[in-house]
Amino acid sequence: MTRAPGTGRRPAVDGPAPPGHRRLPAGVVAGVQASAPIFLVLRRMRAPLITLILIFAVSVLGLSLMPGVDDAGEPYRMSIFDSFYVMSYTATTIGFGEIPYAFTGAQRLWVTGTIYLSVVGWAYAISALLSLLQDRAFRSALALQHFSRKVTRLREPFLLIAGYGQTGELLGRSFDELGRRFTVVDLREARIDALELDTLRADVPGLVGDARNPRDLQVAGLSHPCCEGVLALTDDDEANLAVAMTAALLRPELTVVTRTTSAVVAERMSSFGDPTVINPFDRFGDHLRLALHSPAAYQLMTWLESGPGAQLPERSAAPAPGRWVVCGYGRFGRHFAADLRSEGLEVTVVEPKAVPDPDPDHGLHLVVGDESDPEVMAATDLRNAVAFVAGTDNDTTNLSLVAAARRVNPDLFVAARQNAPTSAALFVAMEVDALLVPTEVIAHEIYARLSTPLLWRFVRELPGQDDAWAEALTQRLVEECGHHLGALWKVRLTDEEAPSLGGWLERGELHLGDLLRNPDERDQSLPAVPLLLLRDGDECLLAPDDGTVLQPGDELLLAGRPLARRALEKTLMVDAVPEYLVTGRRVPASWFWRRVTGYPRR
Repeated sequence: MTRAPGTGRRPAVDGPAPPGHRRLPAGVVAGVQASAPIFLVLRRMRAPLITLILIFAVSVLGLSLMPGVDDAGEPYRMSIFDSFYVMSYTATTIGFGEIPYAFTGAQRLWVTGTIYLSVVGWAYAISALLSLLQDRAFRSALALQHFSRKVTRLREPFLLIAGYGQTGELLGRSFDELGRRFTVVDLREARIDALELDTLRADVPGLVGDARNPRDLQVAGLSHPCCEGVLALTDDDEANLAVAMTAALLRPELTVVTRTTSAVVAERMSSFGDPTVINPFDRFGDHLRLALHSPAAYQLMTWLESGPGAQLPERSAAPAPGRWVVCGYGRFGRHFAADLRSEGLEVTVVEPKAVPDPDPDHGLHLVVGDESDPEVMAATDLRNAVAFVAGTDNDTTNLSLVAAARRVNPDLFVAARQNAPTSAALFVAMEVDALLVPTEVIAHEIYARLSTPLLWRFVRELPGQDDAWAEALTQRLVEECGHHLGALWKVRLTDEEAPSLGGWLERGELHLGDLLRNPDERDQSLPAVPLLLLRDGDECLLAPDDGTVLQPGDELLLAGRPLARRALEKTLMVDAVPEYLVTGRRVPASWFWRRVTGYPRR
């Protein structure tokens, strides 16, 4: 756990600053951070150290002045070195004895006094040291120095996550599974403690700091040349706006993804660079509209966005056309009701306060009153409705509304909004038809955007496909991967990433079905499903068939088992494999045996 002190400090970063990047010189920043704990030690331990030094100096000087006698009974005084030596082992309680001769009474009296005096000095110094170790500022300075050192040593691309709530935690685990590094800054100490205790594969630097403070963002890696993106995922719109603004001004070339539920804040965010702004209420409305038109496509999209290992979600039947009842006309209710009305559906809204200009001509009917009041709910005529939405910002209210609505009309299609992660088990037990968890909506979309860019392209193109197409593709994925989604990966057919395919691609002799054959037994297909083919950066083909002719520069998005990915890497890298897959002829793999047998490289 790392806590940023009130002053805040920026990390030292080696290497040149990226274009448009403004920061303090690395040497200055490193010096400030490295000297902070030393400065605190010197300031807090100054008096105890001076006291110990004075006690030791007086003890050494006094012992050297005390009269003694040698073995012959002649007067003798110890040298400064001998006095220093005797006081060193005396003050440290080692006690070797009296040297070089037995002490006189005066010397023993002096040593006795210095023993008690040194005990007092050591007690004072040790108590001051213990107090310093418990001091919050000192511990924060040490933790900050340790955190900055870990961030500075990163030598691979990483993401900066501002806000490690439920959304940040879901994304962090998903990125960790992919082997992608990230750093975290969060205002709550408990979340950083949870990060330290989490069983992640990589050592994730976590900072207790304010994401609105640009210096804390710099400490967390914003100024690091390996930082490739910033995710503003706090539950405070103003904090997310501050993160987007800071990243746009200090590192305008970075990818910035942020969340908000306010259209006004989203517009302000868009004023700084070109951030990706995700509104979970908008996205849920879009998802539910897809579920109404194409349940199979919605099932497939939800499965792919959940990431590798996710279980295939159940496919819910869409409600029949009719009237919807929406409880809660706040930010979520407004977005959702607008999406329903755009589909030509009639909507009844329950809201405690009157809404200006409810616009009844466009299918919106307003019932003013408390959603929990039976008389208010009776006014919505649930018996003649087809769907019910519990969309307030209180989970207890939403659960009670769902139960009450089902008592009136058990055949209702029910959607609900879950606000707190602690309520997840209750909503699962309630078995609603559609559940909005804003944190999961945001996490899934960011994962689709950043994990594999082709996946996000696939998700955007998916609503344009019919339900039968999506159902067939889902069934194919189940046959190859099972009911848990396999790995998702991208393949680029270039000379760098697929050197063995160059000649075959140039001649147009390689089909997708050949590429996905088993390199050890061509009659068997690899357990992988092509989801998307991107050509020339613009032409997009979803779920291409085996007869698709591949061209140089094509990009493929594949889903399948890890063994298929390893086998495909062999096809891309070993020259002899494409010959076997296309023609069925086995040729020598090594240069030597090709020369001996006379097989030219194609």
